[in-house]
Amino acid sequence: MKPTVALFHAPLCAIAIVTALAAPARAENVLATHRLGAGLAAEAVSEAVATCAKQGYKVTATVVDTDGVTQALLRGDGATMTALEASHDKAYTVLTLGAPRNEEASSAVAQRMGATPSPGGLAKLSHILLTPGAVVIRTGGEAIAAIGVGGAPGGDLDEACAKAGLDKIGDRLK
Repeated sequence: MKPTVALFHAPLCAIAIVTALAAPARAENVLATHRLGAGLAAEAVSEAVATCAKQGYKVTATVVDTDGVTQALLRGDGATMTALEASHDKAYTVLTLGAPRNEEASSAVAQRMGATPSPGGLAKLSHILLTPGAVVIRTGGEAIAAIGVGGAPGGDLDEACAKAGLDKIGDRLK
């Protein structure tokens, strides 16, 4: 028996690939997403920091988009450097672990998960902080960002300031 040999013809393959890539996009191949505008993100962090400052808390507020990227950040006067990381990680946590389950605040995630998750699971993930202090920002039911606050003398106080930031822009998210 003679083995069959398949011949590879590069020009024909290249034409086939280019033709496939040039095909018109179909609706099921295009993802539509929404983003929070920079102006609203800046307003939200500003309001969160101002709300906490009125109560004597020195905090940092961060808006994180659905890719986990910081979109807006404001470090209040006297806020510690740990508040900066905490505000980001709280927002990231509520987006990744809470938003898909319709949990609107990091306090709900922390309550569900417990303070010390099992080793080998969440304990190894970067930027997960299971403590109150962040809320999801939604438009039309879609999570588009989260705002986290760090630095107040309790996560519940951080979360109240994050909620104030969301409330400041909430009527413009429709």
